[in-house]
Amino acid sequence: MLEVIGVDGADAEIAIWNPDGSRAELSGNGTRIAARWLADRTGAAEVRIRVGKRVTGARIRGELVEQELGPVEVGPPERLEGVDFVPVSVGNPHAVVEGEPAEIEQIGPLLETHPRFPGRTNVQVARRDGPGRFTARIWERGVGETSSSGTSAVAVAAALGGEGEMEVRFPGGLLRVRIEGGHAYLTGPAEQVD
Repeated sequence: MLEVIGVDGADAEIAIWNPDGSRAELSGNGTRIAARWLADRTGAAEVRIRVGKRVTGARIRGELVEQELGPVEVGPPERLEGVDFVPVSVGNPHAVVEGEPAEIEQIGPLLETHPRFPGRTNVQVARRDGPGRFTARIWERGVGETSSSGTSAVAVAAALGGEGEMEVRFPGGLLRVRIEGGHAYLTGPAEQVD
């Protein structure tokens, strides 16, 4: 759930709540939805959304919203309970596993609540489909399996692709990611549903 805390012209501050009542530090899809809402409300082609300490900039490109999500940090590979993963921070924690996306049902709950992650973590299991193209499924902390996640797309791209332009396909659709100089840019649709 998104909560709009305040609006000042083309700037807005939001809070993001998971279904279990926990607060999320960042949501790529959530900030994209908020950016579209604010742009439609103000008529601005560029807006800024604050979530906690992070400010994301967004440009409206027709049906798509292009966001700068800020720095992304990729840690060295780790192994827990026989599962190899790459820890990634996109303002929120992720554990990216390269494998068959269907494995998310076993791997997601195992890593989300592992003591290695005292605040829990988001988990992605991703398959390489070609250069810069991935298919993934997501286990979101405090939620369970979800059909799409903007920060998960960034985490997969950063962990498995490095720098450059990439596409990550989830059951809920395709997101485009660009990693440039350690900063993440995310492009995807946002439309009002009545």
